[in-house]
Amino acid sequence: MRAAIDEIGGEATLHRLVNRFYDRMENDPEVHELHRLHFRGHGMNHTRQAQFEFLCGFLGGRQYYRERVGHMDLREIHAHIPIRQADIDMWLDTFTKAVEDCDLDGPAVDRLLTTLTRAANILANDLPDWRAAEV
Repeated sequence: MRAAIDEIGGEATLHRLVNRFYDRMENDPEVHELHRLHFRGHGMNHTRQAQFEFLCGFLGGRQYYRERVGHMDLREIHAHIPIRQADIDMWLDTFTKAVEDCDLDGPAVDRLLTTLTRAANILANDLPDWRAAEV
């Protein structure tokens, strides 16, 4: 059975998709709110690379993220980040638009979006928003 990463076009396509997603996040004022999820992290360049590494393994490719970090537990990765349902919806919408921008479609892409939706929705939490804590 072919890995999902191969079905969407391999690592090069995944790199293009991840970069398009973060280009949208950085340049689209409508989704600028997503930036607050990264302000206390290692920055966007780090996040771009980590997202590629994670999704590569998530899609059945090389386990770069697991090799570097030792696990791929989404809840643990995001446990310190205040994530609201509105953030999840905006993230998923932005990712879907990046998929469309990259002209990706087909059953493998549909499965990816369905699985990402399920995975993202488990990340909502009630941590205090960082901005509120800084005021």
